[in-house]
Amino acid sequence: MAQAADHPAYLQHHFTDAEQQRESSKLGMWLFLTTEILLFGGLFCAYAIYRAWFPEMFHEVHKALNVTMGAVNTVVLITSSVTVALAIRSIQVNKRGQSVAYLAATILLAGVFLVIKYFEYSHKFHEGTLPGNFYFYPDFTIGNPHIFFGIYFAMTGLHGLHVVIGMIVLTWLLIRTRRGDFSSEYYTPVEMGGLYWHLVDLIWIYLFPLLYLIG
Repeated sequence: MAQAADHPAYLQHHFTDAEQQRESSKLGMWLFLTTEILLFGGLFCAYAIYRAWFPEMFHEVHKALNVTMGAVNTVVLITSSVTVALAIRSIQVNKRGQSVAYLAATILLAGVFLVIKYFEYSHKFHEGTLPGNFYFYPDFTIGNPHIFFGIYFAMTGLHGLHVVIGMIVLTWLLIRTRRGDFSSEYYTPVEMGGLYWHLVDLIWIYLFPLLYLIG
């Protein structure tokens, strides 16, 4: 009985203690986030190369993007970073109800981001501003506008996929938090989920000025 009491249910058998498990989880998450940065890094490199080759084209074609929608989505994601941080803090001090509420708010904000992006994409589909569409800007002779939109849809599409994955992870954390699986003693999954969501937000903070605010 004493051995069972000394071994919490959340502690995996291959770890010596809870602190070792937590540190191992953080190391694993940071390694995973590094691979995510490398993934997006390739797209950022492509953006930098093509923008250096066709600066006039990038400056002109980016005007087809809706800066207002992009700015609103930036505010939405920054706010979601705050709510997920508050969710982590709440569970750290055993305020489970508040943590659930903040996680729900984060998921809601992520949904708002995707809805805005849906309307933005729909407008572009209607206007024909698609990668490979050579009939958009038919009189434009400086470079190929479809290159810009190819990069735009690749970067924002991949980011949107990460938002969807983040919503799934946050929903899983919300369910487990409501169930009482986390407390001030054990909240590592919530913390790791928050780290992932912060990366999603951070990537958009770079995408917004690079795509929408070319000057």
